Amino acid sequence: MAVLQVDRPTASRSRPVPAKRRARRRRTTVGFAFMAPLLVVNIVVIVVPGALSVWYSFTDWSGLGPATFIGLDNYRHLFGDPEFHAALLHNVLWTAFFLTVPMVMGLFGAFLLSRIRRFQVLFRVAYFIPYVVATVVSGAIWQSLLSPDQGISGGLAKMGLSWLQGVNFLGDRHLALGTVAFVNTWQWWGFLVVVFLSSMQAVNPALYEAARLDGANAWQEFWHVTLPGIRPTLMFLALMTIIWSFLIFDYIYILTQGGPAGSTDVLGTLLYRNAFANQQAGYAASIGVVMALISMIAVSGFLYLRRRGWDI
Repeated sequence: MAVLQVDRPTASRSRPVPAKRRARRRRTTVGFAFMAPLLVVNIVVIVVPGALSVWYSFTDWSGLGPATFIGLDNYRHLFGDPEFHAALLHNVLWTAFFLTVPMVMGLFGAFLLSRIRRFQVLFRVAYFIPYVVATVVSGAIWQSLLSPDQGISGGLAKMGLSWLQGVNFLGDRHLALGTVAFVNTWQWWGFLVVVFLSSMQAVNPALYEAARLDGANAWQEFWHVTLPGIRPTLMFLALMTIIWSFLIFDYIYILTQGGPAGSTDVLGTLLYRNAFANQQAGYAASIGVVMALISMIAVSGFLYLRRRGWDI
């Protein structure tokens, strides 16, 4: 009678499983070891200051000495402060402007560059140069150019063209915010052109060929092929534009410092003035918390749209 023999797992066959687990644990340990310095830096630079900012927003801290807990008084004062209302409105207007004008300019410039083959790199560099120039340098240059006496208007007046004479772009409360936005657009739109152009070049050329075979013109190619193809990039840049627009500080502080008469005040300049000029660091911390909440809302909206498939 034949005896059925069943192979039993030997010790040599069972060894690879623990070995794989040890290798997996080793890879995980090495990965965390490489990430540890970055995690420590993030905790020290971001998490701890963020938690302290939230705590100080509930105090009357002046920036020096002990802080006294006052509950929600800073937030009550904040939402009843007309300066905060004006600054928030300016941030909203700034965001609406940069979501439309520079975006359209960047898309249009990138689409035109994608249609040419010669000197494309030269145009890329020329458009990108303003973005890499230091903000202080470009702000000082534009401050000189927009001077009512020594700037462009003064130069035109000497040539007999006096239609800009006496116009103070940075000193007129009706023109100041738009002027600073124009200067920032000059610096920002070249970055958008380069990013959009890189995204457009990744679109499948066969889609354009199919559109041309169907009789599509350049505008129809842009609307039905290019825009859907670069939608992830467009959504990401729109998100970053919203966040950066509510964090804007440098150009406004360099050119106008929030003036004249608060006409260019934004949340960033209001926070800076309360923290360092008025010595109301607790109140400034509450402004910072509101700015962080606005950024969180923007990111949450982006993630919601991403789940709905808008960036695919």
